[in-house]
Formats: sequence, structure tokens, C-alpha cells
Amino acid sequence: MRIHPPALCALIVWLGLAGCAGPPATGPYVLVLGTAQDGGLPHAACRCFRCNAARDDPARARSIASLAIVLPQSDRLFLIDATPDIRRQLDRVRDRVDAPAAGVDRSPVDGVFLTHAHIGHYTGLAFFGFEAVHTRSLPVHCSSRMAEFLRDNQPWRQLVELQNIRLEELSPGEPLELGDGVVVVPLLVPHRDELSDTLGFVVRGTRSSLLYVPDTDGWAVWNRPIESAVREVDVAILDGSFYSTEELPGRDVSSIGHPLITDSMHRLESLVGRGSTQIWFTHLNHSNPALEPAGPERAEIERRGFGVLAEGQEFPL
Repeated sequence: MRIHPPALCALIVWLGLAGCAGPPATGPYVLVLGTAQDGGLPHAACRCFRCNAARDDPARARSIASLAIVLPQSDRLFLIDATPDIRRQLDRVRDRVDAPAAGVDRSPVDGVFLTHAHIGHYTGLAFFGFEAVHTRSLPVHCSSRMAEFLRDNQPWRQLVELQNIRLEELSPGEPLELGDGVVVVPLLVPHRDELSDTLGFVVRGTRSSLLYVPDTDGWAVWNRPIESAVREVDVAILDGSFYSTEELPGRDVSSIGHPLITDSMHRLESLVGRGSTQIWFTHLNHSNPALEPAGPERAEIERRGFGVLAEGQEFPL
């Protein structure tokens, strides 16, 4: 039986044996902190069989989608998105960099990159405020429209006024150097954009590059073909909120606002088949059957060379 690299890595993480091809401790890497849609797993106020199972067995629970960029050489740590699960996610990264042995760490991260203003992606910023961590001038990198939203609306405005956070506006396509040879490049992504626009990120290091697009409208509305963006990186972590139309009976596919995993596989399978890029799915809704490790949907994903992202996976940069 042939096991594609994403499937093998997912199996290793699921068994609790190790992260996926863990990088040397001295090199920069991306650490997966969460892979669920904004409502989490178990989903808020849901009693479906999958959410009940996650409540009964914490091993089945998933934190909301987020990544950490870890730079061990310079002892620096950055988050991509600040989720409602940020307390648990900060615990996960605590041993990755130097931190106080006791008491509150007032500088638990060196910066946060925000994708957009949907609840699963920015509301964790509240924990950096006066009532909790009480950071000082924590850089929050975001689009100009997202920065405007945070400056103009409470309680986020208070974070700015008390200088818990410092808004650093990004321009799509303009790289930002983090150190240790790591560069982050924001890209504008089509999404619902009621409160802000939406960004994805390319993270480039000296060894590898990674594309992160956890939330987007369907690929057909992209100005640039998703295939071309994926070809330029070694790893692509993409929106996998929903598996197929069968998951959403009675729903108009055009109103979903996310690419279906089945459609993504159809479009991108040739790239995976050439072995040039790993493609992983994240931001899975609690209804998504791909959450089941032994289910037929997961088997189909892995048979076609794709993977479902798991918390704790590491990708060298």
C-alpha cells in the first residue's frame, strides 16, 4: 500500500508518536495550533454525534484554526490568528521559547498576524488586554481595513488605547522579515468581508515555504488561479471547511462561501501527484466527515495524496 507523505504524517500525529518530520530545534518552523472552524469541536451549543463524542473524549476535540511561527535561534514566536482557544494554544507553545518560570508572561508572543474579522480568527486578542495578559505594544499585523475595524470598535479599541497592542498595517504582496531568514508575505483573499477584508499568508524560510489560506470563497472567484499560488510553495494549508454538497443538504453551494474539499482535490490533484507540493486541509466544520480518522472520506483524501491537518504538526521553514 502506498502512503502519501501527508497521510503518513497525519497517521504519526494521530498515533501520538511525533510531529510530522519535526525540524531541527535550531531551525525555524511552523507549528499547528488548531484546525477547526470558528465554532470549534465540540461546536458551540451543538449536540450532534461528533460534538458529543468530542465532549466525551477530549482526544477528539479540536482547537480553532491557528498556526505559530517559531524562531528558536532568536527566541521569537508569532501567531497567525488569535482564536477563542488562545489560552490553550499559548500553553501549547509555552515550552518553545524562553518564558518566566512562574507568574504571568506579559510577552507570550512577539506578534500576531490576523487573517480577518470572523470570530474564530481575532477574538482571542481580548486575552492580551488589561483583564488578562496585559501585554505592552504587542505588534498585531493586519490589513488596513482590519486595523480600522479594531481602532473603531470596542472592546478592541481599548486594546489600542491602552497600548496592549500596536497595529501594524500590511500591504498585500509586500514581504515582512521576521528574522532567522523567515519572511511573511500577505495576499488578499476573497471572502465574505462584512467587517474587514481577508488575508492569506505565504511564510518563506531558507529551507521551505508554506501557503496558509484557512478561509476563502470558492476558487472560481479568485483573481489568480489557486493552482499558480500552490505551485510556488512546498506546503499549502487550505480551507477545508466542508467536504461535499452531501454534507449540506438543501443548501445552495454558491451561498456556502468556502471551497469544498472534493472540488479542491479535483482542481489540485495533478499538483499533488507530481509530488512538488503537500496540500493539507484545515478549518474543518464540525459537520465535516473528514474529521473521522477511520471514515471513508478521510481515506479518499489520503488515497488522492492530500492530508487533513492535525494539531501539533510541524513544518520546517
